[in-house]
Amino acid sequence: MDINSAFPSTFLKASDLQGRSVDVTIAKVVMESVGDDNKPVVYFVGKEKGLALNKTNGNAIQMMYSAETNNWSNQPISIYPTETEFGGKIVPCIRVKAPGGQDVTAFLAQRTQDANRSAEQAQGDYQGPGSDLDDEIPF
Repeated sequence: MDINSAFPSTFLKASDLQGRSVDVTIAKVVMESVGDDNKPVVYFVGKEKGLALNKTNGNAIQMMYSAETNNWSNQPISIYPTETEFGGKIVPCIRVKAPGGQDVTAFLAQRTQDANRSAEQAQGDYQGPGSDLDDEIPF
């Protein structure tokens, strides 16, 4: 018997990922009761369980897609199991990375570079005012 099956959870646990990183697409974010707290829970397209967000994962997604959780729908992320210290013990946890397992900082740098490239291309396409606008304007 897998001991994890003896303790089912409504929310995604590190053991659910079976040691693998998984690329997912965010379907929605809703506030839900998690233990004694209300927390944002991220649900993924085609997946049953949601990921109850902690500050670390919430900040990572915010860095990628903005502070407004409504902007997170249909955005890709990668989730993976790891460990963290909690209450003086090392415990399993889930962390978030950019799509394809890319580091969030590298992902942001690439997005900035892509946006700059698009802006430069748009400027290059601009032809400027036509010659009919070159008449003298007395001011």
